[in-house]
Amino acid sequence: MESILKYQDYRRFLQDFYDWKKRTSAFSWRDYSKMAGFASPVFMKQVCEGKANLGKKATVKVADAFNFVGMERDYFFNMVTYTQAKTDEKRRYAYAEMQSIANANKVNLVGAEAYKYYDSWVHPVVRELAPAMPGAMPKEIANKCVNKVSAREIMDSIKFQVDSGFLKRVGDSTYAQTDKLIAGDTQSISLAVRSMNRQMASFAVDAIDRFSAEERFISGITMGVSNDAYGKIVEVLRKCREQVQDIILKDDKVERVLRLNLQLFPLTQKLDGSENEK
Repeated sequence: MESILKYQDYRRFLQDFYDWKKRTSAFSWRDYSKMAGFASPVFMKQVCEGKANLGKKATVKVADAFNFVGMERDYFFNMVTYTQAKTDEKRRYAYAEMQSIANANKVNLVGAEAYKYYDSWVHPVVRELAPAMPGAMPKEIANKCVNKVSAREIMDSIKFQVDSGFLKRVGDSTYAQTDKLIAGDTQSISLAVRSMNRQMASFAVDAIDRFSAEERFISGITMGVSNDAYGKIVEVLRKCREQVQDIILKDDKVERVLRLNLQLFPLTQKLDGSENEK
């Protein structure tokens, strides 16, 4: 079994433990639930499958069953919070605590680099801008950004991306993008991307007044649709994004960095009853 510090989803950890015990003994879900102190013989199975959550008392029971103490116990409690939290604020706090514990024990949390990359709008902008401005100092790059950012933040972003392999140094203050895939744990990436989307959405609001109509394109449609039409619209937007990416890949120079937001979201609750179906 891997160290618990290698995990971000407590359900995956519990499932991996069950699979490991199953391979090495006649271990059953009944045994698992009994080991953790639960009367229901299928409770641990339901937890692993996401059909049941661990409450505070149940979390303590499971931690005791695994004899978690000290940093392992703290990590497990935060991992349960991270996996089950209903708000991004609680999830972000728990993830930060997990990172802190992992770093203190010299363990690299899987996906931590990708999480940090997507957690701030600065990193993707710097990844595009730094290679397009060979020899530029951090202050010069910062001055090119429409939204306020300091030279220190630019410097820190460059260092982080070089260390993480998202950028590579090819000369004195000259950088190039690498082909390294920016990926990580699905849940942590989703959390960081939501943070970035909030930042970028606020920039889009500011852009309405900041830029002339010739420098931006902001348009929208308010529509009433069926579930079937919704799926078709999402597919059109997905293909549009892919077409834009194809244009970018065929473009061999950067004259400015832009952000494209594709936003489709509900303005009402779903309507009940066949009379409202289209």
